Amino acid sequence: MQKPLNPTPTSPAQGLRVLLIDDGAHRVQLIQQELARQGCEVVGVIEQGALIHDCVLRLKPDVVIVDSESPTRDTLENLATLSLQMPRPVVVFSEDGDQATMRRALQAGVSAYVVAGLQPERLASVLQVACLRFEQDLALRQELTQAQARLSGRKSIERAKGILMAELGLDEDAAYKRMRRLAMDRGAPLLDVAERIIDAQALLRCTKLG
Repeated sequence: MQKPLNPTPTSPAQGLRVLLIDDGAHRVQLIQQELARQGCEVVGVIEQGALIHDCVLRLKPDVVIVDSESPTRDTLENLATLSLQMPRPVVVFSEDGDQATMRRALQAGVSAYVVAGLQPERLASVLQVACLRFEQDLALRQELTQAQARLSGRKSIERAKGILMAELGLDEDAAYKRMRRLAMDRGAPLLDVAERIIDAQALLRCTKLG
């Protein structure tokens, strides 16, 4: 795609690849012009929310911009799916300032929801804020996922320890030491050993039931 002429050299949005979604407001041409002036590359323009996922997968934009009178339910549902599977900053320009609509948009993963008209001169700063917020939200989501994984791992270790205590008549400390020794002997993480103990007990139960 031909690079935009005379991009603003200091624009914080320069170099961003943008996917535009015309969700009923029909102002995407104005947005395209301003994006070109800011040094962005518009990788695609679509009019159907159902195409969001496939276009993001194929075109790999850095940012998604939705231009809407009021974001439709179909668009928000597809943005929510995108947020789960291929998260990236999403900006919505809308004329709908209803709090319920804004809440649904934010729940769908929208990074910035801008109401009351499109002001081209604000586009670069809006994109910058959206990208920063997205990075913060993504970091928080990753921290939560890691915390949940650690909690799940501790629960598995405790469960495996309980199995050894019940099956071998060990006390808690002895059961834990047995698991650590198995992990060291096999060169495996303690959690892997714990999960094998749990799987082995489940297999024995199935054998007995059979």
